[in-house]
Amino acid sequence: MLTSLMRGSTALVCLSLATPAMAQDSDPGFLGTLILTGGKRDLSFGTALSRTVVGEEEIQDRQASTVAQLIDSVPGVTLVNGTTPQGSGINIRGFGANTTFGSDQKIAVQIDGASVGSEELYRIGTQLFTDPLLYREVEVLRGTIGSFAYGSGIVGGVVKLETKDASDFTGGVPGFGGSQTLEFGSNGKGWVSSTNLAWMPTERTEFLLNYSLRDQEDLTAGDGSTVGNSAFRTPSYLAKGKFTFGQDDAHSLTFSHSSTVADDKDVPYDQFDTSGGMFGNVDRLTETIQTVLEYRFNPTNDLVDLRANLSYADQKIEYDYIPGSSPLEGTPSFPAIVGTVNANQRYETTKLTVTNRALFATGAVSHDMLAGVEAQRRIRADNTAAGAPGGTNDRFALFVVDEMSIGQFSVTPALRYENSRIESAVPLAGAPDTYEKDALMGGLALAYDFGNGLSVFGSAAYTEGLPIIDDLGTGATAQRRIDISEKSHTFELGAEYTGTDVFVAGDTFTIRGNLYQTELWDITSYTVAGSTSTELDRVDSRGFELEASYGMANGFYVDFAAHLGEGTEFNPDGTDTTWRNSPADRAQLTLGKNWDDRLDLSWEIVHATDRRDALGADLSDSTVHNLRATWKPQAQGWLDGSEVRFGVENVLDADYVGRLSSPSRKAPGRTFKVTLSKTF
Repeated sequence: MLTSLMRGSTALVCLSLATPAMAQDSDPGFLGTLILTGGKRDLSFGTALSRTVVGEEEIQDRQASTVAQLIDSVPGVTLVNGTTPQGSGINIRGFGANTTFGSDQKIAVQIDGASVGSEELYRIGTQLFTDPLLYREVEVLRGTIGSFAYGSGIVGGVVKLETKDASDFTGGVPGFGGSQTLEFGSNGKGWVSSTNLAWMPTERTEFLLNYSLRDQEDLTAGDGSTVGNSAFRTPSYLAKGKFTFGQDDAHSLTFSHSSTVADDKDVPYDQFDTSGGMFGNVDRLTETIQTVLEYRFNPTNDLVDLRANLSYADQKIEYDYIPGSSPLEGTPSFPAIVGTVNANQRYETTKLTVTNRALFATGAVSHDMLAGVEAQRRIRADNTAAGAPGGTNDRFALFVVDEMSIGQFSVTPALRYENSRIESAVPLAGAPDTYEKDALMGGLALAYDFGNGLSVFGSAAYTEGLPIIDDLGTGATAQRRIDISEKSHTFELGAEYTGTDVFVAGDTFTIRGNLYQTELWDITSYTVAGSTSTELDRVDSRGFELEASYGMANGFYVDFAAHLGEGTEFNPDGTDTTWRNSPADRAQLTLGKNWDDRLDLSWEIVHATDRRDALGADLSDSTVHNLRATWKPQAQGWLDGSEVRFGVENVLDADYVGRLSSPSRKAPGRTFKVTLSKTF
């Protein structure tokens, strides 16, 4: 049934083609999106973009230990090996993290505009190594639609994180403010302390400091066994300032700097597994920093909304092998093993993105046009022993996205041109030291608003993944991979409805359904099962995503999110099999009741089927129940501004392994969590 639906959607979308319309004043996107919610999650309405936002209230409510745990509730998102900051990976629609690398270059991750987490490091997670409590919002854009302002080769989607602002605590008026959060978890004896100090000396100047410390011992699975390699301790901090100046406050300058560190002793090198295995154990120091400086000029002129975002991201991973921890020590294979696990890794990404958003009309057509230019340099220290060749990757891109509206009909074309030049850090015998390639990509989105709360949309997009530093090498396989670029197209078709007083007076209802189909070819990042050099011929991935939210005037609400999909990987010899990285079929239902914003009680049910572990073995269906309660005392004095959150995750102590996770890395069992927070 799904296949027939997808064929129908492809035929319809081919009549249109596709790309995005975005929302929010805070990023380079487009106007016209209405945000309605009946429950915990905001849903976008009036856009062809598959977009989900996890706001600050939900970030606090989920009491997540990692950013990845925040967004695995989004349709089509799978959390791979997901209980630690270093080991967890994000997979969207079957692309991103996989069972070997924390990234396959087909999703993009940005923190305040800085590009992070994009290195293909063996047996290391997503490198989205940061603390959830640093952020006020996490946005997930699914598919290629909406990606052209953020990079090339994006098939799964984009994850955008926005750090907190001082004005979030001061209410936007001069003075001091802040918050203190303490959280405790029974499983793994986890705890976290997060402190925010905010100061606005004037309405045009604001400063914020955050320090968070998160600690967790090894977790316990539902069957009572210990989940090895799940302990961590991560101090994080954020420093942020904003200055507004000029006539009509048209100019602003924002600076943010964040860092997360982990100093792990005698832990497995393989972050995906629960034991050292053949690699043994290491002392590992991981440090990730992001620094962003953004200038904005937004005068009272519809033609000008200029942003210049300069970012620098740096990650260092230092290893020291623990003698005697590898079972291969003393064998001929050991020198290669110790060379891998003793090698330090570092990569730095500097990027400048300049965009302008213009609102104008040409006759009966109104335009919301974003145009930009981007220059990026990525430098990676040479670590050939660990399969991470060093080099420099310089990229230059131009992009434009124009949402054109004629009455209730909108057309959004998008284009991105990108040029990439790679230079090896060391001379390559018998092979060029530099490679250069460029590509033109883009698409078109169509949407029609019937004016009664119902709208339909269709989209198609084409993108290319240009070769990366990891493709450097002298062998025939490396040369083949760096000489071609991966290509994909994605078609989408959907409908959405939002309204009030739908079933009873005072209620709010929003629902959005979306069919997608993606084909990837000229593949360089996935090999045939059992081979290290023969690439797949192509990959087809297709699915259906559904999000809905309903709320009543008496505070009762329902949130629903689901994904149903399938995928096929095709071998060069004509055979095919199930796409190894496809997400599980999954449905999530939340039932809750809110009493005058004082007390919120909810029950979340998550059911997943059609599941496989990292080795491809079939897994049984899983059903997990989570209970949450939030109490906000409406009182003066020391209780003013305080919140108490209580959660029970995996209430029935279900024993299961997450989709695409290592068979030995079971999901955490029953966990009681309590969070105490106070703003001042």
